[in-house]
Amino acid sequence: MTRRHVFALTAVAGALAALLAPAAAQVTAPSPTLDRIAESGHLRLGYRVDVRPFSYRDDAGQPAGYSVELCQKIAVAVREDLRMPKLVVDWEAVSARDRFEAVRQGSVDLLCGADTVTLERRQTLAFSIPIFPGGIGVLLRTDAPARLKNVLAGRGQPFHPTWRASVTELLQFKAFAAVNGSTADAWLHQRIKDLNVVTTIVPVPSYEAGADNVAARTNDAFFGERAILLDLARRRPKDLFVVDRLFTYEPLALAMAQGDERFRLVVDRALTHFYAFGPVSGFYTKFFGEPGENALAFFRWNTIPE
Repeated sequence: MTRRHVFALTAVAGALAALLAPAAAQVTAPSPTLDRIAESGHLRLGYRVDVRPFSYRDDAGQPAGYSVELCQKIAVAVREDLRMPKLVVDWEAVSARDRFEAVRQGSVDLLCGADTVTLERRQTLAFSIPIFPGGIGVLLRTDAPARLKNVLAGRGQPFHPTWRASVTELLQFKAFAAVNGSTADAWLHQRIKDLNVVTTIVPVPSYEAGADNVAARTNDAFFGERAILLDLARRRPKDLFVVDRLFTYEPLALAMAQGDERFRLVVDRALTHFYAFGPVSGFYTKFFGEPGENALAFFRWNTIPE
């Protein structure tokens, strides 16, 4: 072998080493979350008790729901990554008000709820790949005025030349509710401001409280994540129904602490593996009914290749 060949082989080996070095560094990067889990032997999962069917407390007092079961799959992935078959999973109940602070302070490692990914939230939190195609809907009483139902459903009255003005007039002096601090709360305030409507926006502490207010005629309508509203209406079909309309399109995801890419990789790999190889259609049906093509496409688009 000539000196020229040796030099060429050395250059190729150096280039390969340079290419492989960043990948190796990423795989072995430190993870404060995984290190703490390995040291304590406990994985702490936060869950909401009031956002059924995503996460709630079942009749036996145990965490249940769509997001909870996804987090159980992630717990298996964490056990395998750390090679800790006896890893203990601790479920910590959190409220709408304190859930993000629990993540920031490290009280929980992963938040298993129904949280919209927003740019504002990403300033202080990290999120998994999306877990559900969410969006804001509205809950009404079954006996709500037909005109209010039509307006909120986006159905106009073309025979009425002053329909636009009548829409704003119809919404005047109504009482609308949303869970305090939710994306629906922020959206509703902005929408009312844009329409220049004089109305009351009532903050409520939970979805159950919002539904109760509508059923009791304290509020005229309750805005929130449409999948949760549909579940509420299914359990109270005589009193409540959900308008067939999505006002926004919002990806829901699992929240975790910022700056821990290795832990997020474990989370995302577990989710994408389930999207690609798990019984996604049957799993979705269990909580939300038979998925349409758009729902199935959502999981295909959010499957990350290895």
